[in-house]
Amino acid sequence: MRYYLGLDNGGTNTKAALFTPDGTQVAVESVATAALTPAPGFVERDMEDMWRDNCAVIRGVLEKSGVRAEEIAGVGLCGHGKGLYLWGKDGKSARRGILSADNRAWKYPIEWRKDGTEERAFALSCQHVMACQPVSLLAWLRDNEPETMKNIRWVFECKDYVRFRLTGEARAEITDYSGSGLMDLHAKSFSKELLSLFGIESVWDALPPLCASLDIAGHITPEAAALTGLLPGTPVIGGMFDIDACALAVNVTDETNICMIAGTWSINEYPRRAPITDGSVLMNSLFCLPGYYLIEESSPTSAGNNQWFIDRLLPELKAEAKTAGKSIYDILNDWVDSFAPGDFVPVFLPFLTASNVDPRARAAFVGLNAAHSRREMARAVYEGITFSHRYHLDRLMRSRPDRSGTIRLAGGAARSKVWTQMFADVMNMPVETVSAEETGALGCCVAVAAALGDYKDAADAAAHMCRSVSRVLPRPDAAKVYEEKYALYLKTIECLNALWPDMQRFMEEHHA
Repeated sequence: MRYYLGLDNGGTNTKAALFTPDGTQVAVESVATAALTPAPGFVERDMEDMWRDNCAVIRGVLEKSGVRAEEIAGVGLCGHGKGLYLWGKDGKSARRGILSADNRAWKYPIEWRKDGTEERAFALSCQHVMACQPVSLLAWLRDNEPETMKNIRWVFECKDYVRFRLTGEARAEITDYSGSGLMDLHAKSFSKELLSLFGIESVWDALPPLCASLDIAGHITPEAAALTGLLPGTPVIGGMFDIDACALAVNVTDETNICMIAGTWSINEYPRRAPITDGSVLMNSLFCLPGYYLIEESSPTSAGNNQWFIDRLLPELKAEAKTAGKSIYDILNDWVDSFAPGDFVPVFLPFLTASNVDPRARAAFVGLNAAHSRREMARAVYEGITFSHRYHLDRLMRSRPDRSGTIRLAGGAARSKVWTQMFADVMNMPVETVSAEETGALGCCVAVAAALGDYKDAADAAAHMCRSVSRVLPRPDAAKVYEEKYALYLKTIECLNALWPDMQRFMEEHHA
């Protein structure tokens, strides 16, 4: 039998999954990879721990499945985009990795917007600058950790670091790096002009050679084989940004439909033959299918907020559910489903780690009263996260006024019937979900199948390996009510906009 191995390094978990050529998920192994918060706004990860977790989940999925190493035809990887993983000249990590939820460099995009740097950069990169992008983080390191900057041998994105440890080959895969602010999207190459604009010219020689998603970017080394249980010489493809992998996994391979990923980040995207260069969308990047760009609206404002709600406000209920053999998510879905769309619950702004309105904005429940409980707050969290996706959808629709397509939903929300229906109602569009639970890993395996010639290309592989399992239509009455609620959400943001600079100033003055 022939199998593909997909590795997905997300903001919370490290996963390995095995798939067959027809897209059947055989087994999955997952571990929580710790995120460290050494200071407010800082979100980091120990790179050695991350590597050990990847080795552990590979060994685990092989053991769980009973699949032999020689049956693994190839390995594909994806990981969270943005962030920064630096390899040092001394042959080890230069510092802890920085996750995409990190907001330490929030000042730089604001300053670059004011002085015209962002506008000049946009002409080359076709993307607005974010605090979590490598360009911002490298500028922060330049100003705060000069010794780290001197020690950089390779500038990696998340999955490119993992592939480096598996193969010993340093490569920069284009879907990830084209979203980094480091590449000229028109030339499809790294840009010295961009590095000069951002004042980070010193890292030019530390940018790895570029490769494509479906390129064979290396092979499993004997050292990695000993740690993972894989066969030395097993091919490893370039892989992709996890949002590209999820798009493949839900069979969004042309301009017809929109992919929404409700995970740590609110990802909203669709492929397009040409980038949108008028500044109306957050980001254009190179898609994993040749000839396409990925049009993206995103922010870390999605289901990660729900996980915080569970971990911080429902810890005893989570423990009780586990003891009783129940899922805390099923309990939460029942709570949320006990309300009708027209029932008032507080407005929740899902800005726990960052926002899509102001880098200084914070999360908030607005409209709480004495009668409200955690049940109302849970409903508010679901609605607030969904409204954040709607905010991004509206921006995407400026470039594609035809709303006749379907939303293909992935991430945690897609596993909740209650939440999926809410997405359909709030977006006022049909929503489809797919059978695979591990969409990131499936997308990686779709790419492996195409790279090895088992299908003619990635679109053909996606068509054969991805299965839609449900289609949910918006309810007209609910959609009408949610339009009113969404207006309240926007009004709440508008009313609080003036607060965030003063709050940030206070926090900095008092080192909060």
